[in-house]
Amino acid sequence: MRAAYKCRAYPTPEQAVVFNRTFGCVRLVWNKTLADRHAAFYQRGERTSYKQTDAALTDWKKTEDLAFLSEVSSVPLQQTLRHQHTAYVNFFAGRARYPRFKSRTARQSAHYTRSGFRMKNGELHVAKTIGPVEVAWSWPDVDRAELDPTTVVVSRDTDGRWFVTFAVDTDQPTPLEATGHEVGVDLGIKDFAVISDGDRIANPRHLRRKARNLARYQRLLARCQRGSANRRKAKAKVARAHRKVRNARQDFLHRTSTRLVRRADLIVVEDLAVKNMVRNRGLAKAISDCGWGEFRRQLEYKTERYGRALVVIDRWFPSSKTCSACGHLLAKLDLSTRAWTCPGCRTRHDRDLNAAKNILAAGRAVARDNPGDACGADVRQQGSSLSAIG
Repeated sequence: MRAAYKCRAYPTPEQAVVFNRTFGCVRLVWNKTLADRHAAFYQRGERTSYKQTDAALTDWKKTEDLAFLSEVSSVPLQQTLRHQHTAYVNFFAGRARYPRFKSRTARQSAHYTRSGFRMKNGELHVAKTIGPVEVAWSWPDVDRAELDPTTVVVSRDTDGRWFVTFAVDTDQPTPLEATGHEVGVDLGIKDFAVISDGDRIANPRHLRRKARNLARYQRLLARCQRGSANRRKAKAKVARAHRKVRNARQDFLHRTSTRLVRRADLIVVEDLAVKNMVRNRGLAKAISDCGWGEFRRQLEYKTERYGRALVVIDRWFPSSKTCSACGHLLAKLDLSTRAWTCPGCRTRHDRDLNAAKNILAAGRAVARDNPGDACGADVRQQGSSLSAIG
């Protein structure tokens, strides 16, 4: 299996100059290739292959205007062409949206394969740079000297922090011992998750807690003149505020998903249509702040890694309107109704807990009908093939 170790990096000023120049060249190659591909397809109806883009890159380096592309490592430039080719393949296959142009103000990155870097005594040496790149290693149980990465990604966030990501091939970890416990998970906004065994996980609402500071920084940014140094500083403050929210949310999701994987052999969740749900203007910010999609992605790779089972049931399953005791189905249940009494068996239900119990029952049925599929019939691969260590 593949895994990724993302570390803080502290390049020297000389190394930072090289990386920044590489980021600019990567961005230029991506945008210029994308523009040529777009014109070829929409004006002439032609599809461009990777071989054609690689030949075009070689020709660009021979011109006077783009000769500076030869001053940086060719590996991240070629990787950029490969990534764009993959993006187009995914677009035509209906798996992704149309590729977009890269901005100089967004997160910057450069991908190096084994020909563009080397590991020596646990230190990273990148092509075209002098000396090793200093990184903060946060995994004491992993010997960095024995690390054999297949790919290294050097990146810089919008707030100016540097990172190095090591992609490695690792052995499948030892499966966790069976607990004999199964849970259904009903995701929500008031409570982030209600578990079928009665446990409730509160929604920390990270964005709302930081909204006041974030609004103050955004007002400061709006008052600054475009292109000025003060605007760059104000933009960095906004980026840092967003980064703190993002990191707090990611930490919460990792802790919650890991706790569920450790306590249950079978985890059942709903196939939520988050893209459609965020179209609700009144709830879009609250739904986005929950991070349901990322939570499911973490559950998928963690259950696969540690020998657990994850089942995703159909999004149209009426989990809230069905009585978990007798199976009676209500004709209508308003969202404002948080508790109801079953007209069939007179059982009093908490809406979310009842939904979690029904989700678990439906997941057991899927797992019984598909015993060879550990993730259930409705699970689809999401996100990157690299599962972040956390």
